[in-house]
Amino acid sequence: MIDTPYLSVDTDRLDANLHSMARLCAEAGIALRPHAKTHKCIEIAERQITCGAQGLTVATIGEAEVFAAAADRTGCRDLFIAYPLWVTADKGARLRALADQVSLRIGVASVEGARQLGMTLGGNRFGYSVEVLVEVDSGQHRTGVAPGDAGTVAAAAVDAGLDVVGVFTFPGHGYGPGDSRRRAAREEADALASAAESLRATGIDPRVRSGGSTPTIAFADTGILTEIRPGVYPFFDAQQIELGTCGFDDVSLSAVTTVVHRSGTRIVVDAGSKILGADRPGWATGFGRVADAPDARITSLSEHHGVIEYPDTAAAIPAVGEVIRVIPNHVCTAVNLVDELIVESDSVEPQRWPVAARGRNS
Repeated sequence: MIDTPYLSVDTDRLDANLHSMARLCAEAGIALRPHAKTHKCIEIAERQITCGAQGLTVATIGEAEVFAAAADRTGCRDLFIAYPLWVTADKGARLRALADQVSLRIGVASVEGARQLGMTLGGNRFGYSVEVLVEVDSGQHRTGVAPGDAGTVAAAAVDAGLDVVGVFTFPGHGYGPGDSRRRAAREEADALASAAESLRATGIDPRVRSGGSTPTIAFADTGILTEIRPGVYPFFDAQQIELGTCGFDDVSLSAVTTVVHRSGTRIVVDAGSKILGADRPGWATGFGRVADAPDARITSLSEHHGVIEYPDTAAAIPAVGEVIRVIPNHVCTAVNLVDELIVESDSVEPQRWPVAARGRNS
């Protein structure tokens, strides 16, 4: 028996989620490039590639280094760092080393960033081993240029000796209630279409038009997008349940936790913010959900305590000492808090999968 709390993965649900997304992309005729920052795990990357993903997306050079080192195992030799890097001399050396191991793409989001990247990598002398995508803002207003300015950034990148192959965006404003998912997907398509035209106006072929997040995939315009980069879909989480992206039975990752206190319909478990993460968007109804009690809510978190309120009508309230499963709000931050995932299946003994890229933040 494994002491609680820990993060558990149901491989049957995991594999079902991976195959479902791969089928969706195959039927739509678009590439699947999952974002590995969610799982940071070699075993899951291998499963994604086996299911048909053409490569992986990562957030940092450090994450890219972990997955490049595992390329022989996973079969993944195609990585996209979807982040507007400011490339120092040290980062340039690391990128050159990566480009010797895998096909590498990098995001740029400014004329200055493009010039710095070209100067640090050596421009034409680098032999176009690195491809570049220009990031555009499709409505989240975090990073990325206005779609109409994408051509200006792309031209600067070409002048710096870089190989610009297209544009990308992240429709992060799809994380919201109501019609947010559909609206963000529409704005994503409009932004990518406009940015593609901006590149064409400078003589650059935007053959890659990359977007997609787990909540917006169902509404993605596959006539404009050429690839999608969902991250959360292997696991799903409480946010995705509340957004309507998935149901409870689709969630493959949960925190296994023990009830340490009970008072009426209120219980306290040994999974706090150091297991679940503390994310709670304004529209969320709690800090997480209980896997087998849809009406219960995690109402507050301390570092090692999670308070769960059950409705007065609940058929049963867990007793002190009982082990239950709770679903984190944001699975990406939860996974980054642990060294390993406990992998469970009806057919095999539990396994331990290291979170190999944990802490690789630069």
